[in-house]
Amino acid sequence: MTYANLHALRSGALKGSSQLDLRHAGLQALPDEILQLADSLEVLDVSSNALSQLPDWLASLPRLRILFASQNQFSELPEVLGRCPQLEMVGFKSNRIERFSGAALPARLRWLILTDNRIEALPPEIGRCTRLQKLALAGNRLHALPPELLQCRALELIRVSANELQALPEALLQLPRLSWLAFGGNPFNRELEQAALAHTPLPALPWPQLRLEAQLGEGASGVIHRALHIDAAEPVAVKVFKGEVTSDGLPDSEMAAALQAGAHANLIPLRARLSEHPSQARGLVLDLISPAFRSLAGPPSLASCSRDVYAEGSHFSLSALLRITRGMASALAQLQERDLCHGDFYAHNILHDGQGLAYLGDFGAASFLPRAASVAQREAVARIEVRAFGCLLEELLARCSEAQEPSLHALRDACLDEQAERRPTWTQILGQLDAVSA
Repeated sequence: MTYANLHALRSGALKGSSQLDLRHAGLQALPDEILQLADSLEVLDVSSNALSQLPDWLASLPRLRILFASQNQFSELPEVLGRCPQLEMVGFKSNRIERFSGAALPARLRWLILTDNRIEALPPEIGRCTRLQKLALAGNRLHALPPELLQCRALELIRVSANELQALPEALLQLPRLSWLAFGGNPFNRELEQAALAHTPLPALPWPQLRLEAQLGEGASGVIHRALHIDAAEPVAVKVFKGEVTSDGLPDSEMAAALQAGAHANLIPLRARLSEHPSQARGLVLDLISPAFRSLAGPPSLASCSRDVYAEGSHFSLSALLRITRGMASALAQLQERDLCHGDFYAHNILHDGQGLAYLGDFGAASFLPRAASVAQREAVARIEVRAFGCLLEELLARCSEAQEPSLHALRDACLDEQAERRPTWTQILGQLDAVSA
């Protein structure tokens, strides 16, 4: 795979390239020289330019599968996208898109990213996207979702956080394969988030009492550092939120959910809220987890779409598998009891020590269930999370040579059942895991 810049493209040096990176190239229009790559180009990234239109000749690129055009000046999704024969992944995050027609939706669409725009409604033609697996709509102005979305039966992940939804959309709760759902920061649950931020008992730790050390990681919503709590003379972890809409939603929603989640043996313990930050940024102080812990897997790739990517040769003993899954099921059960949906229950958000001790992190997609939610709605949201748990169990079983226990495979199948009402409850899941462990 070859990435190259605008100069190399115009010199003709890129013939045969399958990937082309033209980010930050100052483009106001796509260069016609891209047509030289018509027989080979599969991935085109033109993010961070000044584009507002795409040329009709884009549809003559027969192999183009992935197009990223984030951080440009589009006011509508170009209809030429719908004529691209192989286009599967479309990313137009952080533009100025207010509307788009069904004609802009490619027939083979699997992954659509429209985060941080101004969209007020989806076209009913979204229902024709029967291959659609991931739909990112956080940070828009949606007031409702079209009933045609129910026809997107392959949909597994959807983000509708930070919109103007007045109620939890019923269409989402009926999708047979939906496993990862984020709906925080909408009018119907915003008050609950504000209450958690205002009233959850957690001490404040002033910024001057911390000495930042190495950066431990950076996600969409914030940066995590190792730090020394000077007065206590002990190391901690500090997450400082960026304060902008992410693919999952709003940092305030994440912070509120982390506070609401409470203490649990498989959640990273919170120490304090950050105060007196020089830029008034919000933040949390957490226990510092040993560097012996590592992520179970890497996040999904462009190829895997909705599934995590495990390191080659990854293997889990049966005892570790049981300990990980039981701990995660217990943590998710507690979140449900506290009217929370994690929304991003993936292996890449789980830290483990290799022996089965595991911590669930990253509440960026977590959402508060509204007070007005019916029992049926609460159970439906829980069953969505159960399906995500089934995905994890499936992945771990595939990497455990000892896992011949039929009841574990039956549990996996039950959690993944496309008839959601047949999926087990957390109490039933914990009981079956305990029975296998015994």
